[in-house]
Amino acid sequence: AATLGLEFQRMQFTADLLPSDILGVSVYDQNDRGFRFHPGPVFTQLLLADEINRAPPRTQSALLEAMAEHQVSVDGVSHRLPAPFFVIATQNPVDLSGTFPLPDSQLDRFLLRLSMGYPDAEAERAMLAGRDRRLMINETLPRLAADDVLALQKAVDGVHASDALLDYVQRLLVESRRHAGVRVGLSPRAGLALLRGGRAHALLLGRAHVLPDDVQALFVAVAAHRLVTDVDGAGRDALAASILKAVAVD
Repeated sequence: AATLGLEFQRMQFTADLLPSDILGVSVYDQNDRGFRFHPGPVFTQLLLADEINRAPPRTQSALLEAMAEHQVSVDGVSHRLPAPFFVIATQNPVDLSGTFPLPDSQLDRFLLRLSMGYPDAEAERAMLAGRDRRLMINETLPRLAADDVLALQKAVDGVHASDALLDYVQRLLVESRRHAGVRVGLSPRAGLALLRGGRAHALLLGRAHVLPDDVQALFVAVAAHRLVTDVDGAGRDALAASILKAVAVD
């Protein structure tokens, strides 16, 4: 957030967290003799939902409208969120006590799922021997501003995807819905996410058009968490990789 120059809020998700703790609440103002809306932490540009699966599904779902529509509705009134707006979430392993699995509709709102894992030996040694990371974060200077992020998002939309590329993405979606081991395949939203991720990947590499390589580079990260299967974690990643391998590039 500091590097991007964006407004930032962090929310610690817990079992007793309520949707109103995230979205905000209307409070009666005696002076105005009416209700006044007090925005919650979601009214920011970059929201970190820490340990999101420690909150019950009802609270997790409070972010659905915010992530899809960039607005929240409270007491029948819609409130726009700042632009740009996006959510980064962390979660605990699902086999830990006190965790709730994220609903499929919530998972589908996240563009990517990445597993950090453990650092390699060299990075871990540098971390142990280095300065306090909290001090380093406090000293971080912005490299971009909100307008720069919006301009980059607009540039992503301008990256060309050919009909052949669209055919390839559509074949991946179809294969996911009939692939062995998959109970529910990828949704149309997943196809849009693949295209947007592919466009962003191409832009970062300095190209004005999307190649199958761009889609392949992101497919597991975009698709694995969206698949409804009988396996989880690395098993889903392997299943997504097998779907990718099953679809040839024309």
